[in-house]
Amino acid sequence: MAPGAMNQWTRSLSDAQPVPYWLDDPGRPRPEPALTTSETCDLLVVGGGYSGLWTALIAKERDPQRDVVLVEGREVGWAASGRNGGFCAASLTHGLPNGLTRWPDEIHKLQELGARNLDGIEAAVARHGIDCDFERTGEIDVATEPYQARELREWHEETARQGLADGVEFLDADAVREQVNSPTFQAGLWDRRGVAMLNPAKLAWGLKRACVELGVRVYEHTPALTLKPYGPGMAVSTPYGRIRARRVALGTNIFPNLVRRVRSYTVPVYDYALMTEPLTPGQLDAIGWKNRQGLGDSANQFHYFRLSADNRILWGGYDAIYPYGGRVRAEYDDRPETYAKLAGHFFTCFPQLEGVRFSHAWGGAIDTCSRFSAFFGTAHQNKVAYAAGYTGLGVGATRFGAEVMLDLLAGERTELTELEMVRRKPLPFPPEPFAWTGIALTKWSLARADAQGGRRNLWLRTMDRLGLGFDS
Repeated sequence: MAPGAMNQWTRSLSDAQPVPYWLDDPGRPRPEPALTTSETCDLLVVGGGYSGLWTALIAKERDPQRDVVLVEGREVGWAASGRNGGFCAASLTHGLPNGLTRWPDEIHKLQELGARNLDGIEAAVARHGIDCDFERTGEIDVATEPYQARELREWHEETARQGLADGVEFLDADAVREQVNSPTFQAGLWDRRGVAMLNPAKLAWGLKRACVELGVRVYEHTPALTLKPYGPGMAVSTPYGRIRARRVALGTNIFPNLVRRVRSYTVPVYDYALMTEPLTPGQLDAIGWKNRQGLGDSANQFHYFRLSADNRILWGGYDAIYPYGGRVRAEYDDRPETYAKLAGHFFTCFPQLEGVRFSHAWGGAIDTCSRFSAFFGTAHQNKVAYAAGYTGLGVGATRFGAEVMLDLLAGERTELTELEMVRRKPLPFPPEPFAWTGIALTKWSLARADAQGGRRNLWLRTMDRLGLGFDS
């Protein structure tokens, strides 16, 4: 790498604000007041991200007479729900390969449920008038190495034989570059209907508005501190008051779960992203991105990228940083060394965009579990339900998780609660220093696999057999 190129790439970051682009919005709604009294309700939802918002909204849609309260420790959508890439995927299993490996006997059902879930999100956005730039453009997985192109073709052929490739098209090098023009692209798989692009913060804010309009009482700047049984229900303490509820749904993402035994199932992994300035018409023509699909490359350490409504490019991924001890801290949200690395990768992918500058650079914690997709459960004699471990694909799957939590709290056998995916949990992470050592060794091994034609070493093969792993 020439020093001049590195200097050019880092200069592109000189004006980047270290805040999430989506949250840097003058139209950001004012937060709801904090709870300063005691409350009672039928259902208390803890957490104002997608998981909690969908749970509160669907609870009221199922039963308009149900008394629902939602509390959020800071502001709705401020964490993962407002700073992700805005890829809203139908997959409930963090991609078909992961789902097919873990739940082969019910993968067709999980695919069907995922498609219904994405349709449900699109319908809710329309029904509640949520202005979140929702675009059902699909996503292209691109190969940037010859071995990745071979693997994509073989995977498409295998899934087609199993009846799992509906709506997915294989693109050779010429075809993929007709969609998005990068000299690095050698093939692609275009899932035409299984992914939508959206503005993640606007989705969260729109869901909050819809909840309030249906009668949900929303309290922001109201952290839930403790969870204890109280008579026939539960009691949750907050700094200024207490809430008594018949049932409680926990959607707290990576933050410490009020059910302590759940905490060992997730670790925080920090992900980072850049946002460019708006592209000019000439720059857009140079890359030919007319159909506005989301994209992700096929490496173990992968990038994800997409166009915003105002024709900026979001470019994220690759580095996945696990802090020793699994601590979630604000200072981890900003990582200049990763921004410089991402900028270099961006201009390698799109050399025709030389001179483009980045306006925003940010990071945030993802709640990662060992099977890469959400897990579910109950506590306190089924008075409390939780969903966690979405591992970066929660924009879509959290609505499904909300349905699962509400079914579990109702104590009913449904098509969701009967799923093996719902009934079984992932393996927990070990205590330190074993967690940090294992994750570091896995990251090193994944990087070597990317550099050696995808060949997985003994450590990765062992993790595969144990059902464990780690990626960006």
